[in-house]
Amino acid sequence: MKFHKAFQLNGQLFRNSEELLAYSCQGSEELHSFLQQWLNDSIELKVMTSGSTGVPKEISLRKEHMKNSAKATGVFLKLGVKTKALLCLSPNYIAGKMMLVRALELGWDLDVVKESSSPLEQLDKVYDFVAMVPLQLSNSLQFLHRVKTLIVGGASVSPRLCQSLQGASCVVYATYGMTETTSHIALKRLNHGQSEKESQIYRVLPEVSISVDHRGCLVIDANKVSSERITTNDLVKIVGKDAFHWLGRHDTVVNSGGIKLIPEQIEIKLVEIISQRFFLAGLPDETLGEKLVLLIEDSRKSVLNGKEVKNFLKKANLSKFEYPKEIHFVKKFEETQTKKIKRKSTLEMI
Repeated sequence: MKFHKAFQLNGQLFRNSEELLAYSCQGSEELHSFLQQWLNDSIELKVMTSGSTGVPKEISLRKEHMKNSAKATGVFLKLGVKTKALLCLSPNYIAGKMMLVRALELGWDLDVVKESSSPLEQLDKVYDFVAMVPLQLSNSLQFLHRVKTLIVGGASVSPRLCQSLQGASCVVYATYGMTETTSHIALKRLNHGQSEKESQIYRVLPEVSISVDHRGCLVIDANKVSSERITTNDLVKIVGKDAFHWLGRHDTVVNSGGIKLIPEQIEIKLVEIISQRFFLAGLPDETLGEKLVLLIEDSRKSVLNGKEVKNFLKKANLSKFEYPKEIHFVKKFEETQTKKIKRKSTLEMI
């Protein structure tokens, strides 16, 4: 497998795959392992899904699809040859793998640092492009002048964090995608003059078509990055032919007494008054069928209900149907290896 002649890794140029592999032995085992797999003659690469909505599983991605995804991101964000980029994510997962593929295919100057919660803190270079998860972004706010364009994914960006980005000099995009779509297929800009309405809109990458099924869930046709049409469980509103507004997950909708509640939309209203991690979900109820409950990551063991709930959430602009029937405090949420909350298994804890 060839790579772009301008590609650099930690400032080093390489004449061939043998030189690159020999150099990568000095770095992390994860990096070396990925490059071994990428540079061999196989047309596919084995990757692990995140496990945020189920059990993590190994799937195969075509290397040609990964190359096409890299090129589409380069076109969308105008990141050409000699882009200075930083890899601060694990090469074990799709986001880290795709940073490497973009660099190899597009001829970037890529620095690789050990994964940490504050990757920019010890660096003094200015980068054209960086990818992070929300925790890293939250811990890097004071260092964002060192980045020109940043994408954030792996978990949702809270309204509070989004507000903190408005004064940043770099342009920040949230990503939409999954391992099965070879990383992201859509981006939404979170700052730099975006209105509140515009900041909710994902715009798809080149050669990606979108529609909705009978449930209102997103359907993705992107034969450049996936061999099959992908039907998701994400409730969306299509905005034009190449954009959509993400509403929530179909499999988390709570049907409470005939009223369908989308937890993710209600959570947006609560983020300003709850500082800890939290989420809303449904539990069986004899009268309502399902009752809406709020889980907060907190060491206390109490459970609030009735008037206690309304007093706790009185500052939130909730409709009468949006008030949870109970608040449960959970010492530690269940997580995937990439730090996404596992809602189903956390809910089972109560």
